[in-house]
Parts: sequence; C-alpha cells; structure tokens
Amino acid sequence: MSDIAGFVPHVLQHYRCDRDRLGSVLMETNQAISAGEKTFHNISLLSDKDTVAVVTGQQAGLFTGPLYTIYKALTAIRMAERLTASGTKAVPVFWAATEDHDLDEVAKAFFIGQDAGLVEIEYRPQQFIKNSPVGNISVDGSMAAVVDNLFEGLAATEFSDEIRRSILEAWHNGTNFGKAFETQLANLLGMYGLIFIDPLAVGIKALAAPVYVDAVAKGGEIVAAIRQRDSQLAADGFHSQVVVEDDYFPFFWISDDGRRLALRRVGDGVYKAKDDGREFTRAELIELASREPHKLSPGVMLRPVVQDHLLPTACYVGGAAEIAYFAQSSEAFRILGRPVTPIVHRQSLTLIESKHKRTLDKFGLDLADLFGGVDAVLERVGNDQLSLETARHFDAAENSISRNLEDLERELAPIDPTLLPNLAKRREKMLHHIRALKKKANLAQVRKDKTAERQIREAFTALLPKGELQERVVNINSFLNKYGPYFIDLLYDAVDPQNKEHLIISI
Repeated sequence: MSDIAGFVPHVLQHYRCDRDRLGSVLMETNQAISAGEKTFHNISLLSDKDTVAVVTGQQAGLFTGPLYTIYKALTAIRMAERLTASGTKAVPVFWAATEDHDLDEVAKAFFIGQDAGLVEIEYRPQQFIKNSPVGNISVDGSMAAVVDNLFEGLAATEFSDEIRRSILEAWHNGTNFGKAFETQLANLLGMYGLIFIDPLAVGIKALAAPVYVDAVAKGGEIVAAIRQRDSQLAADGFHSQVVVEDDYFPFFWISDDGRRLALRRVGDGVYKAKDDGREFTRAELIELASREPHKLSPGVMLRPVVQDHLLPTACYVGGAAEIAYFAQSSEAFRILGRPVTPIVHRQSLTLIESKHKRTLDKFGLDLADLFGGVDAVLERVGNDQLSLETARHFDAAENSISRNLEDLERELAPIDPTLLPNLAKRREKMLHHIRALKKKANLAQVRKDKTAERQIREAFTALLPKGELQERVVNINSFLNKYGPYFIDLLYDAVDPQNKEHLIISI
C-alpha cells in the first residue's frame, strides 16, 4: 500500500486530462445507469486535483459474467478506501470494456442449478452486426425468455422475484449490452461508490483524442518496441499474451456499418482495415484521431495507456492475464512518455457452502485435492472404503507377481540375457493391469454408495466447475438467488487487497 501511495505524486505530476470535462461525462454515464449517491460524491471528488483513481475493468459479460468481475470491483473499492484512510484521496473506477467485439466471449453465463448441476444460459440477439463493439449490441425482446429459462433452472427462494426483477430492469428490451452490464453492476455495488466509465461514450472519445493522435503518429515505434520486448520475454522463457506481428497496428477502425476492424500496415505509412479493404495514410489516421476519435478504438496493447491518460490512475487491479499484458504494453507507456501504472492482483476467492464443506470433511478432502479430477477423488474415496481383505489381496497379487518374475529373471539371465528387457517390459504390463483393476475396483466401490458419489460430484460442480476455479465460471446470481442481495456485503467484508492468497470463504 505504501508503494502505491508513494507513486501518487508521480501520477498527479503527469496527469493532463481536463478533470471538469471528465467529471461531466462520468456524471452522464452514471446517471444513465442509476448509480448510487456515493458514486456521484466520488465523481465530484475526482474533480479535485489531488484525487487519484484505483481502476479495474472487465468485458461486458452477460448478467455481469463470472464471479471474478465482482471480485475485481470489490478489490478496487477496498484499495481506494484504504488509500483514502491512509491520507491519499482515492476513488474506485470500473472501466467497462465495451469496445471489445467478440460476442462469443460474453454471451454465456453459468449458474449452480436447483439440481446441483451447472446451468448454462446463452443470449444472442436475433439481429446484430458481427464484429461490432459488444457494448453497442442491442438487447431485444427475446431476453425475457432467456431470463425465464434461467429461473427455471435455479431453485425458487424468497429472493428469486427480487433478483429476477433486478436482472430484467438492467437487461430490458431496447437497451444495449454495455449499459445493461453497467446498470446491473451499479445496482450491486453502487452503495460502495464505484464509478463506471464507458470508453464508447462520445465525451470519453473526445478526451482521448490527444493520446490517440500521439499513438497513431508513433505507431511504428510502439510496434517495434513491443516486438523487441517480445523477443526479450521469449529469451527469458516467457510467452507473449498477444502476438504482435510486423504488420500490427495498435488501433481498430470503426467502419461505417459499425464493425470494429483491425488495422494492418500494408506499406510505409499506409494501413488497411481487415475484412473491409479501406486504406488510410498515417496523415489520414492522425486527422481521424483528432476530429473523429469515435471512429478509432485502441487495441489491447494501447488500452492501458489511453485509460491512464483519461484517469489519474494510482494502480490497476487485474487478473493474471492482464498483469502479463503489461510486460508487453509497458513499452507503449514508454514510447508515449507515460509512467507505467502499478498493477495489483485482484482478490481470488472460492466460496464453499456448508453442505460441500461437510462433503470435503467427510472424505478427508480439501480444495487442492479436487485439482486431481473427479475420477482421482472417487478412486481415493473408493480405496478408503475398500475392504481390508480385498486391498490385501491386491497387494499380495502384485507382490507375488514381482517375486515370481524376479525368480524367473535370475534363471533366464545365464540362459539368454537378451530375454531380460522383454521380461521387464512384460512385468510392467502385468503390474499395470493389476493396478488398473484395483483402480476400477475402487471406483466401483464408491459408486455402490450413490450418496457419496453424488455428494462428490456436486462438490466438483460447485467448487471446480468445468475443471476451472469457481470464480472463473459461476455467476454471482447463483448466490444472490440463494442468500439475497446482502450477500454482496459478505464478499465486501472478505476482500483484503493486501492478502495475495487464494481465500476459502465458508458460507
């Protein structure tokens, strides 16, 4: 925390954006999503020349996407609170990554259903322009049926009607993905003063124009520096998060029909829009960046610099992949004369409900054991349940085979030593088959106990769904539907930005 506070004077010294204009745009965005009173108080604070921002962000996922979106936001909120308490005025800001154009990445959400299985919900509007920024994609009337489908899969609780209503208020017919995502997050986290910034807002684009112009003019230098950094990373044994090829350019062009198309260098100072064919000179792109910045969109290597041009960023809260991005994008900061922002890893949590905690305790398991996979856990439990006599017979069979083959090896050695490698190979095969049979017996044993197998599989679905950490798959509404809206307060209390461990929270 002290390191970040020590970086603040450097941030304030280099910050040039018009705070009053920024505040006006942020007021408009946050009013449109019905943000809370504390959010508007924080926007006013951001107008003060000694206030900094703790920034995080995420793509505009369906119904807020995976749990880690919530954890990112809460980490930023808690970090800003602690900085303020230590004497540094700070406010939390959430950058809604509405410019991203891959609907496939955000169109699904996963929930723990009433039958303890994983419920997958997908929403695709009946009409949308492929490759358009997700934030601009309109929500149509088919969303109501999607929400009905969701609540058919969830258990009916005293909170279900309220949660359904809050989702439909955000994701209503006629809104767009970006606004719906921001509205739902504001409803959940607005009481903590989280400020939302939408990079698609015309006012934000206008404020970003100076850094756009500079980045277009120095695009060749940025690409060369990032490629050199990639070579250094590869030499040190690391891999790039983003492949930056020789024709890479750090911007997308927004076509006349609303598509976000990559720009590629096709000659000295000449760039072409992918899948469209329109060409631009560097001078034309500089003019576009200056006069029509809404026609350009920064790529992932440039986005952090644009973000920190717009905001007095004391630190950025991100996940592991985002932190890895900065190993590359830090070169863009250097070329554009910007201080590289400190990165803080978001809080990482797994929520364990009491019934799953009882299952783990019953079978002597912890969360780490689950990473071996469900079959390995079932085999282990089956082995514990296998009768002592059966286990002894398996051990005896293995030992007997080993002893008999050792005797045979001694007898064959003087006859023909070339037979020994073949014998060794066959011994391994025999022992392999004995061990495989024991594994099957272990699995058969636990599967005889239908309750035990069901409990273990349910624990896997809840704690390691799809073989991934819970926070990367499950949606917050699974828990809100079960425990109510004040469940957010439990998460708020659990988050500790200074604790870098993966936390296990019993609920």
